This record gives sequence, C-alpha cells and structure tokens, in this order.
Amino acid sequence: MPELPDVTVYLEALDRKVVGRRLERIRTLNPFVLRSFEPPLDAVAGRAVQGTRRIGKRLVLEVTPDPGGAEPVFIVIHLMIAGRLVWKPGAAKTTKNAIAAFEFENGTLFFTEAGTRKRASLTLVRGEAALDALDPGGLEPMTATLEEFAAALRRERHTVKRALTDPRLFSGIGNAYSDEILHAAKLSPMKITTSMADDEVRQLFEATRVTLASWTDILRAEAGDGFPEKVTAFREGMAVHGRFKQPCPVCGSPVQRIVYAENECNYCARCQTGGKLLADRSLSRLLKDDWPKSIDDL
Repeated sequence: MPELPDVTVYLEALDRKVVGRRLERIRTLNPFVLRSFEPPLDAVAGRAVQGTRRIGKRLVLEVTPDPGGAEPVFIVIHLMIAGRLVWKPGAAKTTKNAIAAFEFENGTLFFTEAGTRKRASLTLVRGEAALDALDPGGLEPMTATLEEFAAALRRERHTVKRALTDPRLFSGIGNAYSDEILHAAKLSPMKITTSMADDEVRQLFEATRVTLASWTDILRAEAGDGFPEKVTAFREGMAVHGRFKQPCPVCGSPVQRIVYAENECNYCARCQTGGKLLADRSLSRLLKDDWPKSIDDL
C-alpha cells in the first residue's frame, strides 16, 4: 500500500500536472470504484483543481465550487493496496488496469488497480466538514512534537508495530515503513507500547522522522520533474521490509519475518530483539519444540 512518502510524492506530481488546470470530466471504468453519489461526478466537470492535500494515505483534490456554491468539492482517492496513479499527456482512452480516468485539459490521470480484489475507492464530498469525516484522526508524524508522539503511542496498549500502523494513532504509516522505522530504532515490533521507556520512545520518534523524510527524498529524486512510475512497497535499499532471509545491512544476520493475515512483519533478530526469534503463529505451532528460539539456534 502506498504510504506517506509515496503519497507525498504523488501529491507533488499532481501539483505540477493538475493544480490550476480544468478537469473536463471523470470517467469510471469499474462500477465499484465510486463510493459516493452526492455530489455527482458531473459536479466537478469543467471546474479547476485549486489544491491538493493528504488525509492519512488518501489523496485529495480540491475543486473550485460552482458559481452558486459556497463550498468546494473534494475528490478523495484511496489507493488501498494495489491502487496506483498514471499520468498520460494529451487525450488517452485507457491504460492497463484502469478503474477511473480524470480527463484534464492537458492530459489524463488514470486511477489503476491491479488484481481481482477491488478495494481502491473514489469518493466525492462537499465541504470541509464532510472531508474531515473521512479522517481517521491519526497524528501527523512529521510535524508532531515528541510529547504528542509519546501520548499517541501510549494511548492504547498495543505492540509498537500495530500502533505505528493504526491510522487512528498515526497518519500515513503502513506495513512497509513501520518495518524500516523499527529497524532504524532498534526496537522489537512486538514491544508493548505502554511498557516502553522514555528513551525508547525518543528513539522511535527520531527513527520515524528520519526514515520517512529520507525515503520521501529518495522517491522525490526518482520522480524528478515527472510522475512517479514505480510505486511499490518493496524497494532496493530497504533494510528489512521484503528482505526475508537476506542479510541485515547492519549486522549481516538473515532478516526474519512473521506472517499474519495478509500482512507480514520483517525484522532483524540480532539488531532488534536481542537475538530472539519471534514466534510465527503458524510455523512455530507446527514445529513446536523444534522451533529455534534464537538467531544462533537458527
């Protein structure tokens, strides 16, 4: 799923391509992508995009109100796991996996989604209050103070991995960058937030800001003046995410993972858990006494 660095670079590209431009119309190419009926799609036809913003992992285009309307209309794009944006200059009918098309005077923005499970969504709302209702309320990690970060982290008793990826607690962080943040902070993903010491919270706070900022800079440099093309959760240069069994860039130990539901948690046992292997719900139950307890046993 595209997370804060990816969404930030998408928005910067949209600022260059569509802000100040007239949106001729929106075409839905899959009936399930549109999740609202009021205001209708034709409410934004012929209107200019006057700004962009981010709500968690959602991208928002603000459209100028019609002459008789007091409130702007917002186009909210939620990419979910497999949603992506593709920019085509000039007129274009479609592209691979397209589920919606935003036809601008200077080109077409395609909303695509790979795979058969259609989760990505397009929603139109009118006014700031309706837009605020879509916000899960998570803290913005790049602008929060240490005190605000600590309060959000300790608000509920969770593992630190779950807390970082909870959109009600922190905005824009998902599975991929939480792995990278925890590796940078040298913290176990299973650490319980309410038992974290102040110095551990500070480590996590600093690692969060540095990791998100550095990856935003990397993705920004990749996109340049163009439009992001390779938006993926698995990137060369990541320390642990998607690197199961590959060497940790810090200590050389093989990266470990825990698979649960549709997600996975990647970590370095030597750097983050004092050498202890975390129990995988399925594999450790299968192996029972044969399950290795440490990276050295493995």
